[in-house]
Amino acid sequence: MSTDNAISVSADAMAHSHRVCSFLRDQIIKQGGWLPFSAWMHHALYAPGLGYYAAGSVKLADNTPNAKRLTGDFITAPELTPLFGQTLANQVAEILSSCESLNVLEFGAGTGALADDVLTHLDVLGIKAQYTILEVSADLKARQQTRLASWGDRIRWLDQAPTAFIGCVLANEVLDAMPVDVFAWSLPTEEGANPHVLQRGIALNKAANPDAQFVWQDRLADTSLAETIAQRCPAMPGYQSEINLRGEAWIKETAGWLTKGAAILIDYGFPRSEYYHPQRHRGTLMCHIQHRAHDNPFLAPGLQDITAHVDFTAMADAALASGLDVLGYTSQARFLINAGLTELIMSRQRDEGFPVQARMTMNNAVQKLISEAEMGELFKVLVIGRGLEPSLMGFSRGDRRHQL
Repeated sequence: MSTDNAISVSADAMAHSHRVCSFLRDQIIKQGGWLPFSAWMHHALYAPGLGYYAAGSVKLADNTPNAKRLTGDFITAPELTPLFGQTLANQVAEILSSCESLNVLEFGAGTGALADDVLTHLDVLGIKAQYTILEVSADLKARQQTRLASWGDRIRWLDQAPTAFIGCVLANEVLDAMPVDVFAWSLPTEEGANPHVLQRGIALNKAANPDAQFVWQDRLADTSLAETIAQRCPAMPGYQSEINLRGEAWIKETAGWLTKGAAILIDYGFPRSEYYHPQRHRGTLMCHIQHRAHDNPFLAPGLQDITAHVDFTAMADAALASGLDVLGYTSQARFLINAGLTELIMSRQRDEGFPVQARMTMNNAVQKLISEAEMGELFKVLVIGRGLEPSLMGFSRGDRRHQL
């Protein structure tokens, strides 16, 4: 069954999406006919048993050599090549040594590829780490447990964040999946009034078309939200963007239990000056389904991921306001090169038993990780922490904290 000209889903999947739509309609009605987009996005992604991350659909691609076809809706860096996790492990090792800990905690561990590669390389470095995963997706948790079974009691799963933690925290593509508020600056009026902040929300379409049952509807933002947005985004009539207050709250929550150590946050995004650039006037909201990206969140709710880029200035400010240090900020490409990616590649290439086809696959994956046209520049790395020296290897060159 087709949801549009490019995307085809099974009858069972479409039936699930209809159940999600029914749930979303009920939520809108319960709230008087309007939901802020952040609430709608939260339900679409995380409603128990229904949301994209709370139901059982396959989300992340199987990019292993034995995969017969590309599955899922998107692929992340750990699925491209083990070199990503191995390089990251070099930075993890430095952090663990600095805080005298063996504990690693990963939020949203995907297929388990990153955990597997980090643990494997830490073993090579002589570090027998204890690895903990906090995962909200039942589907992904099951895949992780299957993939990581050989690690035995060195890996465990939590349902909520710890009350206290010393060690290294990993969050790869976590912030972008947190519900965001969408806002717009109002258009000019005939009276010439100054533009004001509108909070964009979702209402029910009065039309009979069941495939267009949700519509955008704007309301004046409350004073607190409007003031926060006005402090960050200049008034530009008609300009639309997002603000990730949930991500900032998560940073502050992390500060509450991170006793000593660091959190490595990897995601696509920009410093604030670029995030709210005048030319980015439609914002960064993006959806992913079957390896296609588009900007319609109403397409097959429950079957697609919904994301927004990260304002790294906001995340750094939230860390500083919570008593954490900002230990580094740079592009993914620069971070990986600083942390030893080149040396790991050269080591593999010196292996005479390394097949030519595997070598080509590795080179293609590395190109995606570090090319400015791929993930190398769009993805950034922000490290925040407490009780550590601000001289991490991943930021030895090209540290961009001054841009935040």
